[in-house]
Amino acid sequence: MRKRAGARRVLAALTTLVILSAVAAQQPRAQGLALIRDAEIEQTLRVYSRDVFKAAGLDPEAISLHLVNADSLNAFVTPGRRMFFHTGLLRTAETPFEVIGVIAHETAHIASGDIAGRRQEQRSAGGMALTSALLGAGAAVLTGRGDVGAAVTSFGQGAALSDLLAYTRAQEGTADQAAVSYLNKAGYPPRGLSAFLEKLEQQSALLPENQAPFLRTHPLTRDRLQFLEEAVRTSPHHGQPVPEALERRHARMQAKLAGFLDSPERVLRERDGSTLPDRYARAIAHFREDSLDRALGLVDELLAEHPGDPYFHELKGQMLFENGRVEDALAPYQRAVELAPEQPLLRLALAEAQIRAEPGGGERTRKAVDHLDRVLKVMGDNPFAWRLAATAHGRLGDQGRAALALAESALAKGDAATARRQAERARSHLEKGSTAWHQASDVANEAGRRLEKRGG
Repeated sequence: MRKRAGARRVLAALTTLVILSAVAAQQPRAQGLALIRDAEIEQTLRVYSRDVFKAAGLDPEAISLHLVNADSLNAFVTPGRRMFFHTGLLRTAETPFEVIGVIAHETAHIASGDIAGRRQEQRSAGGMALTSALLGAGAAVLTGRGDVGAAVTSFGQGAALSDLLAYTRAQEGTADQAAVSYLNKAGYPPRGLSAFLEKLEQQSALLPENQAPFLRTHPLTRDRLQFLEEAVRTSPHHGQPVPEALERRHARMQAKLAGFLDSPERVLRERDGSTLPDRYARAIAHFREDSLDRALGLVDELLAEHPGDPYFHELKGQMLFENGRVEDALAPYQRAVELAPEQPLLRLALAEAQIRAEPGGGERTRKAVDHLDRVLKVMGDNPFAWRLAATAHGRLGDQGRAALALAESALAKGDAATARRQAERARSHLEKGSTAWHQASDVANEAGRRLEKRGG
């Protein structure tokens, strides 16, 4: 891929605009997994999971969903009600019902408390704090530039991770029963879960190191398969077709993942452009091979047909932004936010573009601060969002808020020493007793607690 002057600009946004397959594939499996973010795919998973969570008596907003850039079939949950999906599972699932079935199974582990007692294990497994390790480095937004770098979050030893995530056969059987109950209550047939486990059964004869990670941590038995076969036959939703709206979402999700994760040559060879998902994937492929005019032409065609689609506007903004046309990217990013104001990742992209377009600070920077305030209400553990907030406040001359944002960013990344130092700096600039001053005090105290615990 050709490097250009715009790559230097992109490097300034490394925390956000990094990754994909060619880089991540070079990382040894045992060393880490790459977390990626995408507003549209995360929204699709939200749609898939919402009714299942409700059927289990769980608050959908209390469970966070995460994407892992890995080709393998896997999904898992960790303490803190966090659910992770390998992109390989999402790309291999033939129907939305398969993904929904896996969601129901993992939801059962959350609802039953299977992971509730793992926090101590998490702290003692070779010193590996799993959830912090997963999330502390942040996640990368799907991007078209594979020459920028990679954000890889280290798990430590793969064996330790597998041990920590492993369930017993009894737990798995119980989870299957609960999952079937949730699916039926939510209005979904359990055949998706059954179909997914049948795929895994085909791998059961392989050596453990060649099996799907899901199979290694979720032991499969003939009794489980027989139970699910009967559950499919007796479900009140037996034979129910996949809703067209879910089929469209599923096809778009898989096309988008293909566009960003497969080589552009493969995408252009295998997808002829006869369907909307194919054109979506081809637009991304042209973007990644530096054929910006072709990419924009396809996106403009999609927008002409679907002017109210926020994610087509987002993609156009991303294409322009990552090619150094920051000013031109503002309008499509703004339109994406107007169409989907509840999506924090869209606001984050717009805020970054506003800040980059106005190096000296001004009205756009103030608008960016407003967007970032809304983003951080729901993504308070996002280091990059805090870092952008620090840049914006600094340009507006608010040194106290800038230092506070730097402290929050450092704390989110697990850098307690920097967090405490910046929090103390923030308190020296902020009005004593103000809300921001108390926030800085909280960060300083939390950072101090972490340092004391580590003996630092």
